[in-house]
Amino acid sequence: MIETQFADAPTHAPPKTKMTFDEFLEWCDEDTWAEWVDDEAHFLPHVTTRHQELLGFLMCVLGGYIEKKEVGKMLHLGYMMYLPTAPSARFPDILFVRREHHDRFQENFCDGTADLAIEIVTPDSVALDRGVKFVEYERSGVKEYWLIDPIRRIAEFNVLNAAGKYQSIRPDARGVYRSQVVDGFWLRVEWLWQEPLPLEEDVLREIREEQKG
Repeated sequence: MIETQFADAPTHAPPKTKMTFDEFLEWCDEDTWAEWVDDEAHFLPHVTTRHQELLGFLMCVLGGYIEKKEVGKMLHLGYMMYLPTAPSARFPDILFVRREHHDRFQENFCDGTADLAIEIVTPDSVALDRGVKFVEYERSGVKEYWLIDPIRRIAEFNVLNAAGKYQSIRPDARGVYRSQVVDGFWLRVEWLWQEPLPLEEDVLREIREEQKG
């Protein structure tokens, strides 16, 4: 059973008036979980225990692979992605930026799109992740967008096509999805639904052994 884990209450209320992105950065401290949309602050939905477990699993597995291969940099919930074309500032659960795009990193936000954004869906974030963010990430040029839904046990992998629209890429016959932007990384979807989740070292070992073969 997935239990809801509530985030700490905001330390201060959002301003009643609209604010610029610079004003939002000044207002939003490390204890305030909010995103900037349409010149206003919007507090983030609550997360669940399973959300946190999956976040930790993906951080270890994907992050461990990225660190070993030195293909880019991965950051997680708490690091902002500024999308000037939206305009909005979002906190993906996980974002990855390839090495050649590291100039996008500022001190406390990514100035422009990540190459990969991952959102782990919760009951309170379904409409936001599948609707609003899907449109924003597509329009802003996030090349790959994963939607992981532990309640329905659905993993969706969306990749920008030549027309700049997301195309859903299905896992292969073995249930394996191969990332389009993290070179050489693949994920067996069934890992996401296991109880308990697989050990990081077992997953990375399986990925390495396939690459050797």
